[in-house]
Amino acid sequence: MKSVPHFIHGAHVEGPSARFGDVFDPATGDVRTRVALGGREEVRAAVEAARSALPGWAATTPLRRSRVLFRFRDLIERHLDELAALVTAEHGKLLSDARGEVVRGMEVVEFACGIPHLIKGEHSENVGTHVDSWGLRQPVGVCVGITPFNFPAMVPMWMFPVAIACGNTFVLKPSEKDPSTAVRLAELLQEAGLPDGVFNVLHGEAEVVNALLTDPMVGAVSFVGSTPVAEHIYRVASQHGKRVQALGGAKNHMVVMPDADLDQAADALMGSAYGSAGERCMAISVAVAVGDVGDGLVERLAQRVRALKVGPGTDPDAEMGPLVTRDHWQRVTGYIEHGIEEGADLVVDGRKARLPERGFFLGGSLFDRVTEDMRIYREEIFGPVLVVARVPDLAAAVKLINGHEFGNGAAIYTRDGASARLFSHGVQAGMVGINVPIPVPMAYHSFGGWKRSLFGPLHVHGPEGVRFYTRLKTVTARWPEDRSLPPEFVMPTMG
Repeated sequence: MKSVPHFIHGAHVEGPSARFGDVFDPATGDVRTRVALGGREEVRAAVEAARSALPGWAATTPLRRSRVLFRFRDLIERHLDELAALVTAEHGKLLSDARGEVVRGMEVVEFACGIPHLIKGEHSENVGTHVDSWGLRQPVGVCVGITPFNFPAMVPMWMFPVAIACGNTFVLKPSEKDPSTAVRLAELLQEAGLPDGVFNVLHGEAEVVNALLTDPMVGAVSFVGSTPVAEHIYRVASQHGKRVQALGGAKNHMVVMPDADLDQAADALMGSAYGSAGERCMAISVAVAVGDVGDGLVERLAQRVRALKVGPGTDPDAEMGPLVTRDHWQRVTGYIEHGIEEGADLVVDGRKARLPERGFFLGGSLFDRVTEDMRIYREEIFGPVLVVARVPDLAAAVKLINGHEFGNGAAIYTRDGASARLFSHGVQAGMVGINVPIPVPMAYHSFGGWKRSLFGPLHVHGPEGVRFYTRLKTVTARWPEDRSLPPEFVMPTMG
């Protein structure tokens, strides 16, 4: 069986560890391929490749780096269907959804193509007599990206295009559940003219991650995944002197106000809760029904959830594909059991839906009258399970959301501008939607949450990404005409 290799210093490498993991086709449950799993030797090789390529790449002008990314962007567009098919084959999401993922990643590449402008410094003339001062943004060094299974194309492209545009080199550690897309992106970067060693792909598990976090040659670490892992990565990498952005879990709420169009709100909840089988960090997993809208909203949702068309991602009639692995399927169905045990009202049981006989399929589930003490409310399920909580007014809805440990995204559906403004100003979440259920920022803004959804001060891609992948250097210079200046023993002041 053909295996998915590492990509180190411009070459496909299986490495000396000689360990492999199974990669499944979620639509059939069959093993699709195997992935090479690295160890400390592969980590050293990948980091050394990035370190050796760093001086030459950092010295390359931003304009020339930009031209490589322009060619890479064109190759992504040319191979869009191929990349989407790889995502669907290993993740399971619909082909149309996979295409959308690749396009959203490509938008970050397009943003990074503007690096000659984005990386410009500041200059102040005559901050003191004959003294000028200016700021430079310079590369951090070897950067690492550790990315999750749910967006094998988009999330890596949140990171590495900005990092390499800024003059850094990069080691990507993708999820071993769907590794092929990362290697294909590396091949396209090479075809675009990126020098060997600037971008490397390293597969592996906890041993590889921990070795990257502690390697003295690594300068920065970006991560997207669950909160316990994000917290571990932030703590360990920070203790070893690295800058870190670690995006954790989410429990995104959508508030439905009494004046909202309930059919529109129900449709928005369907796409945002059950799209990609709920395996999105921006999925809406809690609908907050305000006032007396609960019964009408649940009735509309129940009809739609029961009618969901579940099938392989390659089926053009399917609206939702399978979960990524058998283990994840068991985890999600376990949460359905927890919800029943805790007394929530299971309106639609996805386990009883009409499903394909093979593969890791699960229908959509809908719980009503969920309270904040229940596990299905507190914890991230990361599957096709939507819970409905009922509150009396907008103030109670905001209080509910702000009381949750996660603060990734939140949305409100309303016709009232005052309610929308109060919500957007008062809710404690990093990304807010007003009549937009999944408010993922465009590439020229930045993505990130609040509270325990983000560890580290800077968000991903956009202007925050440029700040993360560069270090500021401020230069103060004087070229005195009088070369006989006496020594100064006081704090210098400008004037």
